[in-house]
Amino acid sequence: MNEFVKIVEVGPRDGLQNEKILLTLNDRKNLVLDLMKTGLQHIEVGSCVSAKWVPQMANSDELFAQLPQSPDIQFSLLTPNIKGFESALAVGCKEVAVFTAASESFTRKNINCSIDESFEKFADVMAAAKANDVKVRGYVSCIVDCPYEGAIDSQQVAYVTKRLFDMGCYEVSLGETIGTATPDRVKKVWDACLAELDPQILAGHFHNTYGMAIANIYQSLQQGIRVFDASIAGLGGCPYAKGASGNVSTEDLYYLLSRMGFETGLHLDALMQASRNISQVLNRQNPSNYANAYWQSRCA
Repeated sequence: MNEFVKIVEVGPRDGLQNEKILLTLNDRKNLVLDLMKTGLQHIEVGSCVSAKWVPQMANSDELFAQLPQSPDIQFSLLTPNIKGFESALAVGCKEVAVFTAASESFTRKNINCSIDESFEKFADVMAAAKANDVKVRGYVSCIVDCPYEGAIDSQQVAYVTKRLFDMGCYEVSLGETIGTATPDRVKKVWDACLAELDPQILAGHFHNTYGMAIANIYQSLQQGIRVFDASIAGLGGCPYAKGASGNVSTEDLYYLLSRMGFETGLHLDALMQASRNISQVLNRQNPSNYANAYWQSRCA
């Protein structure tokens, strides 16, 4: 059997949070329902944050409650604080995510606190999660460059990542937030982190601003990383990083992994239909190279 690579679909959360069009709750639900048909086993549904700050994520707990539960699919919600966690818990969510950054400036812009203060906020979430048998995933933004500070020290990334793991995160996703990295720089980050942590608890989260996401994922695969975040139709960006384009598209990641002989569990036809549907709803061009080639070949 081919080696399995886990894909965490972040389109409904990280993807939609930076789209200019505000989708209705029903549109967001339809997106998740489409994704459930693709074979994806991990889908981030939304974020329990204030609608004042991220209107695209309003009523994410309500959305979660409306979804049919499947034993084969792990839904999750982003919960930046104990209030968000309580909202997630109330609708039966069994996996949440917390987020910080390797950059002090980005952390202050993003969640209005220092890195140390972000960990203080996580303490209550971690304790409540443990008491309620809820898994916690961690995110670290700006693992290579910060839009405010420039280059980030790889040792700082490793320090923040290990701290999240030590607090109780079962997995930590390292975010190349503004998409400026190249494989040589990504290698240095993984080298620093792998000196402290096993690859099984690490995930890669790459943006495609300069078209380097797939190259950076290839480098990550060479270093033993087997979990990657991706966004259907390349949705997203970062509201606190000007010019950062969307996450690597799930379609392009599928193409890379499948052609390299990895198993993903994805069903191609359902994946492509989900991709087409959300692109039409948002009235946007799909940036995925594979998706465009796929549909062109079908029309030829």
